Amino acid sequence: MTTIVKNILQNYTYETPAVRGRISQLLHQGELAGTGRLMISAVDQGFEHGPIDSFAMQPEAYDPCFHFRFAYENGLSGLAGPLGFLQAGVDMYPGQLPLILKMNSSNKLIDIADPDQAVTASIDDAVQLGCAAIGFTIYPGSNASLSQFQELQELSAEARACGMAVIVWSYPRGNLSTDGETALDTVSYGAHMACLLGAHIVKVKIPSNHFETKKSKQLMMENGDYEELADRISFVKKASFAKRRLVIFSGGATKSDTDLIYEVKAIRAGGGDGSIIGRNIFQRSEAEAKVLMKKLIDLYK
Repeated sequence: MTTIVKNILQNYTYETPAVRGRISQLLHQGELAGTGRLMISAVDQGFEHGPIDSFAMQPEAYDPCFHFRFAYENGLSGLAGPLGFLQAGVDMYPGQLPLILKMNSSNKLIDIADPDQAVTASIDDAVQLGCAAIGFTIYPGSNASLSQFQELQELSAEARACGMAVIVWSYPRGNLSTDGETALDTVSYGAHMACLLGAHIVKVKIPSNHFETKKSKQLMMENGDYEELADRISFVKKASFAKRRLVIFSGGATKSDTDLIYEVKAIRAGGGDGSIIGRNIFQRSEAEAKVLMKKLIDLYK
């Protein structure tokens, strides 16, 4: 175990050795092993956006086994996905690729007033799959968020009792403007809520240089302008218990290599702990995705 990982685990001494061991497992997997950084592949887009919108541009990606193979062969820290997705490929690399069971999901075919997700798996499922962690999405700002917090609390307690880590996707949404969903004040607020709910690892979107409230902007401007992305990344980490929790950032919708490289450089410079990327891997050809992934991993190294 490297000194970097030992120092990170010191922030989780309240947890059982089993849970700390699972966090350590993620931090010691793949090309970034021992660096304190994470590069996780997440494939829940088929649920959220549908198979055509998610995979038609790269037909191999319809097969869950493709994602398992890509994550393993390219040295990623772990692979996250819904129940059926993980069940389809779990036997490929048993004990060799940390798995994260995404516990809740939604879909674009429904029309509901408040952003919400349904619980679609159980902790027993995660145990049977040998998962290192569970993943759960919350929507701070949604009128459905209070129920989500309660669901997370119950699943988190059960997961930790079974020795698994908890990763929270925290995406402010609902009673916010479109720009407000990625505003620095709301992204950092969402990250802080995830920490308060007991997340070991927090996943958030890249924060923009926008503020949803005038009061937040006024208070923040007293300490800087936050025009640089690295400074915004640093503040999100600060909001996550003064940098005592691991915070990883979403790759978002498919974008250019240049934009992704810029974001990863800023995450690294701002003290972020890595990336969790989906569409920016599997919506490219495998050859292009391999080259891009190596560039991103080398930057984090």
